[in-house]
Amino acid sequence: MRLSVIAATVLGVAAAAAAAAFASGIVFRATLLAGTHRPAINTRWPYAVKVVDSKGRPLRARISVAVVDPIGGVHPTQFYVSTRYVTNIPFRGTFRDAVLWPPESRGYQLTFRVTLLVGKTRRVLKYLVVPG
Repeated sequence: MRLSVIAATVLGVAAAAAAAAFASGIVFRATLLAGTHRPAINTRWPYAVKVVDSKGRPLRARISVAVVDPIGGVHPTQFYVSTRYVTNIPFRGTFRDAVLWPPESRGYQLTFRVTLLVGKTRRVLKYLVVPG
């Protein structure tokens, strides 16, 4: 009897926590589009990130883009046309930019990491690249 009461209480608490997390979070679909996993050195490598709700309508979001090296170092990327970093940048629907891979990155497996914030919901998209 006591075990079933504890199990019911644990299930009830878990269900309430899941419902609260679902209610506070925004359901959305995020897509990262890029040309290739093997970008050329010193050549423009365009990418796009699309954020839509469950009905396909564009959502407001904030984006941060970084490159993670093989030993775990995180390097924020800059906009292709300026020296400003792509960190916590607001956009709606689709964000487009490009990256210029330096010669020092040739042959290393890097992770192109995009962090999105929609409301209070955070999602991280990762894309493996080996510049060459």
